[in-house]
Amino acid sequence: MIRRLRILWLYFMRSGSTAKWWTVVQAAILAGKFRSTRQVISAWPAGSVTLSSRVALFMHFDRNGNVCAPVLSYIQDLAANGFSVVFVTNSGKLSAAAEAELQKICAAVYIRRNCGYDFGAWREMIETLHLPRPATTELIIVNDSMYGPLRNLDHILSKLNYAEADIWGLTESWQQRYHLQSYFLAFGPKALASPAFRAFWAQVKPVPSKVFIVREYEVGFTRAMLRAGLRCAAIWRYEDLVGMVLGQDVLDGLIRAERSRLARADPIVVTRKLQITRIRDAAAHRVAMNPTADLWRQLLLTGFPFIKRELLRKNPTAVEDLGDWVEVVRGHLGLDPEPILGELRAGMKNSAP
Repeated sequence: MIRRLRILWLYFMRSGSTAKWWTVVQAAILAGKFRSTRQVISAWPAGSVTLSSRVALFMHFDRNGNVCAPVLSYIQDLAANGFSVVFVTNSGKLSAAAEAELQKICAAVYIRRNCGYDFGAWREMIETLHLPRPATTELIIVNDSMYGPLRNLDHILSKLNYAEADIWGLTESWQQRYHLQSYFLAFGPKALASPAFRAFWAQVKPVPSKVFIVREYEVGFTRAMLRAGLRCAAIWRYEDLVGMVLGQDVLDGLIRAERSRLARADPIVVTRKLQITRIRDAAAHRVAMNPTADLWRQLLLTGFPFIKRELLRKNPTAVEDLGDWVEVVRGHLGLDPEPILGELRAGMKNSAP
């Protein structure tokens, strides 16, 4: 009987049905209700943590407990710009070398179990450190889902004008519902003082479902803040990025390429054309795209300092024109792709950069 139930369960899990999705998510929600939100297993320093008026909560994950050079560079850049950086890893461990390097840069280092993904970690840090404190004027939450920064963050941080918006993201998405993408979110004084801000984080549960986390917390956060009357804005606006591909000059370029026998045959040119056509088709039919994947080229060419890790490692949405990302970084922008290439050499399988 047990064997038959196990076979039925395996068949159910492989079926890809709506019923399966609903069942798995509901089970995850139930599990999240019974899990403790307190998952820290190690903290440095052991006592109280001194923080400046500007705080950055940096969420990290590496199954081996390592911290790569670009992540350290990212943290150093935040610290150099006046932020007290609190590093929290969901890896459950840190290598001794990584911990020693982090303690040179960060105001605090926390090691926790991987419960609740990024939002679970951010919620616990906000609670543990009593954020925002009376002196806190700015809070940034970030994670390591991006490669970079390829350039210093000064030009980004200077654009976080809290007279124009209360909450800033780097990019915005219309997938599912309009929202600021959560790999980088910055909060000014009005947002930090809002009861809606505190209420949102108080209800975050360590639900073991990425689908739920994205829908309820990443998308849900922007929705809750907008309902509370807070102004949300992105530095790289979706319509501006799409507009770069919709212009007549881009269309003229496609027409010229079609007239050239070499351009029609060159695989690099072909993939660029395919991606441009894909973006234009999505825009024509009002299909929401993911800026950090579909519009990676437009982002880089307008000063965006990151490339999404999952895009280069797995390219799950089959973006067509990734083959020349190194050329874009090195040739067009004059930046160094080597830190990213180093990470790809260490971790990427069955593919070339």
